[in-house]
Amino acid sequence: MSKELERVISQMLKPLKGLPLGIVIEELSGYNVIPFDKENEKDVKILNTLKNVANKVIEDVNEIGILRPRPNEVGNDIEPFVKKALNTFGYNADTPITIKGKKKSTGYPDIEFIDEFNRTNYLECKTFNIDNISTTQRSFFLSPSDEFKVTKDAHHFGISFEIFVEKSIDNKHLYKVKSWKILDLSLLELDVKHEFNADNKRLYDNKLIITEMKK
Repeated sequence: MSKELERVISQMLKPLKGLPLGIVIEELSGYNVIPFDKENEKDVKILNTLKNVANKVIEDVNEIGILRPRPNEVGNDIEPFVKKALNTFGYNADTPITIKGKKKSTGYPDIEFIDEFNRTNYLECKTFNIDNISTTQRSFFLSPSDEFKVTKDAHHFGISFEIFVEKSIDNKHLYKVKSWKILDLSLLELDVKHEFNADNKRLYDNKLIITEMKK
């Protein structure tokens, strides 16, 4: 291995820490992340509506509960409740449209909504357990994509719900919601951890196979 290649790999293995989400988004998309301004009347109005949205989500979720075997699966189930509540309060909420003009449900952010001032806002939906909220467990992910979902200058909010198990049914748990948090993701600091990967074509190439069972 050449010294130059060794140097490049060594540099790649060093994780980057504390990168502001705003800078990362702007670099990936070319669009600005607008911080929440508590002195701005329009921003305060949005926040008050998001509070009502969060309370509505609790009401709707707790009426029926969410049945899942694992708590990390509940976050995806919360999203439709959030969309419905946003629309109930007059915000036009939907799955974001990518730079290629297609709706994409996976990846950041979960929801795009238009407020009463005709401004675009992005919203990421999360859930948490009070027992692990202060741990170093990774709970936010952002990956570069040629179908990136950020296509406008916007606020980037997070809405997260504290979930708990009300009861167990067979091998699943009935989750309900106890409280919520609304986040200004423009202030979020991100880490980057590089990885090496290979696809199935390379992994199962004949030159790698020492022996195998034939049917």
